[in-house]
Amino acid sequence: MNPTQVEERIRTLIEPFNKKGVAVEDATTFAGDLEFDSLTVMDFVAAIEDEFDIIISMNQQAEIENWGQLIAAVHKLQDS
Repeated sequence: MNPTQVEERIRTLIEPFNKKGVAVEDATTFAGDLEFDSLTVMDFVAAIEDEFDIIISMNQQAEIENWGQLIAAVHKLQDS
């Protein structure tokens, strides 16, 4: 699956979590722009892990601050 396909699937997953209807772009941050709290992050990560059958470690989660980084990380995990 290429990065564009990964992004399309994750865009579908983020909709229920994007309560403020923020336009999601590569630089959109989860904490700042989307105002995700820790519980929302955990639920969103769980949805991604289930959808793609991957595991995003706590260390990886800590490094992912914006949308672009998330797409790249999920794409990389899928290829490994």
